[in-house]
Amino acid sequence: MISVRNLAMRYGGVVALRDMNLSVGQGTIHAVVGESGAGKSTLVKVLAGVLRPNSGTIRVGDQVVTVDSPIAARKHSFGVVHQGLSLFADRSVLANLFVNREPLRNGFVSRREMEARSRTLLRQLKLDVNVHAPVGQLGMGERQYVELGRAILEGPRLLILDEPNSALDRRQTEHLFTVLSDLKAKGTSVLYVSHRLEDVFAIADQVTVMRNGRDVLTSERSALSEADVIDAMIGQQRDSLFPPALPANASTIRPRITVEGLSGGRISGVSFTARSGEILGLAGLEGSGVEHLFEMLFGLRKAQSGRVRLPDGYGLPGNPTEAARRGIGLVPANRLCNGLMPDRSLAFNIGNIATGARNWGSRRYSPKAAIAAAARQIDALGIKGLPDAPVNSLLAGDQQKIVIAKWLETAPQVLLLDNPAGGIEAAAKRKIYALIRQMAANGCIVLLRSVEPSELTNLSNRVLVFHRGRVAGELSGAEMKRRTVLQLTTTGEMPEAERPKKKLVGAMA
Repeated sequence: MISVRNLAMRYGGVVALRDMNLSVGQGTIHAVVGESGAGKSTLVKVLAGVLRPNSGTIRVGDQVVTVDSPIAARKHSFGVVHQGLSLFADRSVLANLFVNREPLRNGFVSRREMEARSRTLLRQLKLDVNVHAPVGQLGMGERQYVELGRAILEGPRLLILDEPNSALDRRQTEHLFTVLSDLKAKGTSVLYVSHRLEDVFAIADQVTVMRNGRDVLTSERSALSEADVIDAMIGQQRDSLFPPALPANASTIRPRITVEGLSGGRISGVSFTARSGEILGLAGLEGSGVEHLFEMLFGLRKAQSGRVRLPDGYGLPGNPTEAARRGIGLVPANRLCNGLMPDRSLAFNIGNIATGARNWGSRRYSPKAAIAAAARQIDALGIKGLPDAPVNSLLAGDQQKIVIAKWLETAPQVLLLDNPAGGIEAAAKRKIYALIRQMAANGCIVLLRSVEPSELTNLSNRVLVFHRGRVAGELSGAEMKRRTVLQLTTTGEMPEAERPKKKLVGAMA
């Protein structure tokens, strides 16, 4: 038995874990589920020795243990597969499997033993790869199996998996379940952290639901329904974060986006329309295909088939520069890596996009114009910073405002928002939500992707739910409930109560 009691973890003023309790029996698969921000990944990092909790205990059997580093976690026989893979892309599969654990023979690394042990492991995983090839040449699913294999080679008593099948297809996922069942039969305990309820109900023995950093439900999986789990995940909602819709500006009338049978990357046969002034919510788990849809609409990925008509009457852009010049903006999920130049000034970040997106006049960067644009947006959005201040000196909420501000300067017709309020404090979230409302009222077509169902149901006019690359359902009006969004994203099916009733044959009209 491995257990945690009353774990608490704070990041500054943010409480990530509070009085968290969990017990994982020997030779069992224990699933942990919860909405984004519930504390699941923080729990994994504490058990992995990446984070030290402020209080609470971790026990192995009857003994209280200290897990204050990854080395300590390995000492206590905890194996971890993190959600973000930690492989060395330029090193071989073999080297990645035996990082800091190379077997020795007469004081030298024994490649022969490494190869022999890896062959046995790869057969178990049904992974057919060249062990001498760089990991960077493998597909994402294969890399995920290499990460899993590295943890299995350590022979852990507790194997901790954080979203282990996010890059796996259905066949690979089913084989993963076979591997985990074999490990369970040999006495290994598995802590399985996932958003995918269909997978949890297929593999888990017990389920713990987390909400707001603590456990709110633990039960045998056989005693639960998906509805029970979803209800526990949702709890009470604070809708005061979300400002009301604004009246539309009738003077701004723009055409719609039309997408018919779009396929490519992870999406297949996707069709929808979005109108001027509309906020169209897009829900889906990681890997569901929404990110690839955004990449196609912004010219970052080529479509394989289908038809798209954008507001200017033309099809998909060929590259991001063309997209920007045609009035399409993208606010990416990772603002520091993809949305900002952190070491450059606010003025440069805002003015650079406006210059590149210009379809008229000179496209030369003007420091004077950039400072004026930055001053405009600082005043309009309440950003706490000066035009010449580096972006990395700002708080997270103000950084996100800069990402949006640079597109506001281009007056986009279409704005693709990928989890725009992720990782920022509540006060900043409300300001971001107000900005989204204002852009829609001004006639912009807003496509809003979010990992938080409450954002989608409170901000969107309609919600499209993606599941395994396809649109599993379209919700509007009274159908837009957090529970319904969660059910569709995790299972691909509407809740029983929301399904249209079938008329009985022979029933009276």
